[in-house]
Amino acid sequence: MASVIKDAVSNVLGKLQGTATEVPREPSAEEFQTLQKKYTDAGQGHVFAFVEELTTVEKSQLFHQLSNFDPNRINELADKALNPPPSEQGAVILEPLPEVASASILDSDPSDIQKWYEAGLKEVAANKVAVVLMAGGQGTRLGSSAPKGCFDIGLLSEKSLFQLQAQRILKLQSLIGGQTVVIPWYIMTSGPTRKPTEEFFEKNNYFGLDKSNVMIFEQGVLPCISNDGKILLETKGKAAVAPDGNGGIYQALVVSGVREDMRRRGIEHIHLYGVDNCLVKVADPVFIGFAASKNVDIATKVVRKRSATESVGLILLKNGKPDVVEYSEIDKETAEAKDPKQPDVLKYRAANIVNHYYSFQFLESIENWAHQLPHHVARKKIACVDTETGNLVKPEKPNGIKLEQFVFDVFPMTPLEKFATLEVHRHDEFSPLKNAQGTGEDDPDTSRADIMAQGQRWVEAAGGIVITDGEAVGVEVSPLISYAGENLEFLKGRQIKAPAILEREE
Repeated sequence: MASVIKDAVSNVLGKLQGTATEVPREPSAEEFQTLQKKYTDAGQGHVFAFVEELTTVEKSQLFHQLSNFDPNRINELADKALNPPPSEQGAVILEPLPEVASASILDSDPSDIQKWYEAGLKEVAANKVAVVLMAGGQGTRLGSSAPKGCFDIGLLSEKSLFQLQAQRILKLQSLIGGQTVVIPWYIMTSGPTRKPTEEFFEKNNYFGLDKSNVMIFEQGVLPCISNDGKILLETKGKAAVAPDGNGGIYQALVVSGVREDMRRRGIEHIHLYGVDNCLVKVADPVFIGFAASKNVDIATKVVRKRSATESVGLILLKNGKPDVVEYSEIDKETAEAKDPKQPDVLKYRAANIVNHYYSFQFLESIENWAHQLPHHVARKKIACVDTETGNLVKPEKPNGIKLEQFVFDVFPMTPLEKFATLEVHRHDEFSPLKNAQGTGEDDPDTSRADIMAQGQRWVEAAGGIVITDGEAVGVEVSPLISYAGENLEFLKGRQIKAPAILEREE
C-alpha cells in the first residue's frame, strides 16, 4: 500500500513540475476535449483560446504541455502567492545554532578533522557517496548565454567550472588505492541549459569520467501567472513557463529517476552544491564524515560572515527551528551583536553558501513533505499573448509572477537533532561567480585569484618557494595533482615563478 501511495504522490509531483517525458503524439478528440474541460472548469480555459488557429503539431504540443500540469493545483499556488495569509503574530526569535549542532574547521581539534576525513573517505571507498550539482543557470550576467558551468574564469589552464569539478571527483576516486571507486555525479539543468550541458560534456569526453556515472537531468517548470491568477501564454500554442527554483531539486530527484538510481547503487550520503563556486570541495570527505558521525539528515557548510553589513543569508534558529534568514530580515542591532564567548566575532555569522549534505534515508521521504514547501513570488515583466486580441504584449512593468521554491525551505521541517552546520574557511571553500568581469566582487577575476592564491598556499605549505614579481602572483594546481593540498611533497625546496600552473608531477 505504501508503494502505491508513493507512486501516486510521485505522479502528482511530476505533473506539478511539468517534467513528464511521454513521447509526443496526436491526442484523440476525446482526450483533447477532456483536458480542455478540466482547464475550463478550473477557470483557466483561456489557454485554449487559439486552438482553432493551431496546426496539428502545435495542437499536439499544447496538449502535451498542459497535460503535465494540474490546473487546480496551479490555482492553489497562485491564490497563496497573490493572496498570502497574514504573517504570524508575535516576535521572531533568532538564535545561533546550539554547539551540539555545529562545528568549525577554524577552531576544531585537528584530530577531530582527521577523524571526519578518514570516516568520509571510508564511505567514499565503499561507493556510498553521490554528488548532486545544481547547474540550471545561464551565464547571463557574465555576458554569456551558455550554462554557467561552461564558463572559463581565465585560469592559465582555461578550464571551465565543470572541468574543475569533474577533475576533483576523478582525484578523490583515485585517492582510494587498490580498488575501483565510483562517485556518481547527478547534474540538474534547466530547459535552456540541458542540451548545451549535454553537448559540452560529450565534446569534452566527460572530462575523463565514465559516462555511465554522470547523469544529466532537468528541473521542473511551473506556469507563469498573471496578476489576476491566470496562466499566461508565451505563444498561441504554448503556456509561458519558468523553472521552479533550486527548491525544485527534491521533486526533480524523484521524477527524473535520480533517486532510484542512487538506491540501486547503494548510495547513503549525498553532497549537493551550486555550480558557480570554483573552490567547492566536491564530495568532501571531511564534510561527509562530519555529517555521518552526527547521524544527521541534513548538514550544511557555512562561512564566517565578513562584516555586520555583508548581504548574505544566515543559517540560524528561527523560533527554535533551523532556517535561512535573509539579510533584509535582520535588524541592525542583531546584525552587529558580538559572540559573548568570542567578542571579536559576530554572534550571528553562519553565512549560507548553498553547500549541503543529505542522508539518502531523508531523500526517501521526499513524498511526505515536498508538497508542503512554500512557493515564493518573483514579480516579473513577462512577454505574453493577449488572449483577447492575439497580439504579443511586451509589458513595461511587472504583469505577472513566477513561482519558485528554495532548496533550504526544507530546513525548518527538520528536527534540530537531525541538522548540523560545519563552518569552513571562506578562502579555501567559497568563491562564487555571480557578476561580470571587472565588477571587483564575485566575478571571474576574484574566482581566478582565489584559486591561484589557494594553489600558492598549498605549494608553500609543501615546502615549495613561489617567486612573485609585481602583480604576477599565484599558482594553479590541477585537481588531478591534489584534491585539497595533499601529495605535494615533490615540490619541497623547488622554486616556482608565479603565475604558474602545475598540471602534473614533474
